[in-house]
Amino acid sequence: MKNLGQMMKQAQEMQDKMSEVQEKLSQLQVTGAAGGGMIEVTMTGKNEMRRVKIDPQLTGPENLEMMEDLLVAAVNDARVKVEARVTEKMSEITGGLQLPPGFKLPF
Repeated sequence: MKNLGQMMKQAQEMQDKMSEVQEKLSQLQVTGAAGGGMIEVTMTGKNEMRRVKIDPQLTGPENLEMMEDLLVAAVNDARVKVEARVTEKMSEITGGLQLPPGFKLPF
């Protein structure tokens, strides 16, 4: 029973750390860019878009298609950066233990 008690304590500690990391990730802001910085997108650690910055040189109907493509690229760049930071934070909690493929966190 001593081992079970220790396991339960460790599970509770891990859950507390997870809650702490989730709070930090909601405050984290990452900026992705495309077109040499002509479009920037800022997202939180929970993949919520907070800001879009578009260089005024891109405005105008002749640049609309390019602007749309750059916006998609900037969002994807920000998302990749968020995922990398989330993985880094989760690795700190799990001690580098790899999560099984397809295992999704609650956020």
